Amino acid sequence: MAEINLDKIYASFLLALEESHDSESLSDLQKEYLGKNSVISEERKNISNLSDLDKKKFGKTIKDISEKINRDIENKKIAIKRDTYENKENSENVDISIDWLENTGTKEHVISSVMSEVAQIFSSIGYTVAHGPEAETSWHNFDALNTPVWHPARYESDTLYIDKKLDNLLRTQTSTVQVRHMQENKPPIYIVSPGRVYRSDQLDSTHSPVFHQIEGLAVDDAITFTDLKGTLEFFVKEFFGSNVKTKFIPHFFPFTEPSAEVLVSWKDGDWLEILGCGMVDPNVFENVGFKKGTQGFAFGVGVERLAMLRHNIDHIKNFYDNDLRFLRQF
Repeated sequence: MAEINLDKIYASFLLALEESHDSESLSDLQKEYLGKNSVISEERKNISNLSDLDKKKFGKTIKDISEKINRDIENKKIAIKRDTYENKENSENVDISIDWLENTGTKEHVISSVMSEVAQIFSSIGYTVAHGPEAETSWHNFDALNTPVWHPARYESDTLYIDKKLDNLLRTQTSTVQVRHMQENKPPIYIVSPGRVYRSDQLDSTHSPVFHQIEGLAVDDAITFTDLKGTLEFFVKEFFGSNVKTKFIPHFFPFTEPSAEVLVSWKDGDWLEILGCGMVDPNVFENVGFKKGTQGFAFGVGVERLAMLRHNIDHIKNFYDNDLRFLRQF
């Protein structure tokens, strides 16, 4: 009979505990259920009137329920204290510099987004992505790519060298990745190499000493300029839209022969240059150990250039200023 009463007492205590929201009410609750005049204290006094077997059994029940009530009250005190400090922090310690709750997760920078998109376009037609070091040797950056010692690109005024002998530098193009890939792989090769490059340029609306490129290389049997043209026309239409027209005009690059620039027709009717390309010069294939008669093509495009055209961005420095007003647009 006593155990049933204690079960009811504990159930009543739990209901009262839910309604207690401060330290004062919890203290009153503890006195009510465990104090000198509480029902449990009265039940404890009656233990002496029980048989030895019942004393042991009922005594343990009294002890267990008293411990449960004390434990529940202490846990509720901790919860109330935690909620009090959290509410105090939220109401009084406001960080006016950052709205932490405005956005969750992360977003790609527009440059990363464009690089990923270009890589995906070429991946859809069988190209793989290759990477290489940003600090390079002059051999990989110039000599292997058929760039003569007198070429202006090798001048210290144009290139950021990292030693006095001019043997090492910060790469000026991701074509270095193509060289390294050909040294380690045999045809057929279909790769694109996105990454950061460096040149000793003064910052203006379209130039920066640090920018990003994606270069491509295809080496296979009987590849021709027609394959190059078809590949780049596919890329342009995938990136800018099916209505954009392309035009190839002759140009010169040390590492390709013949070489060309690719222009696209723009909204105002002008033709804008977007990338350079050409058939890989035989000297490049010889430098990486490929057999005579190997054929292939290469191309390179500036990532910032693509992003500026697509989004009508008027100055390249906008990509690097970390201005949230600019970055949130993409």
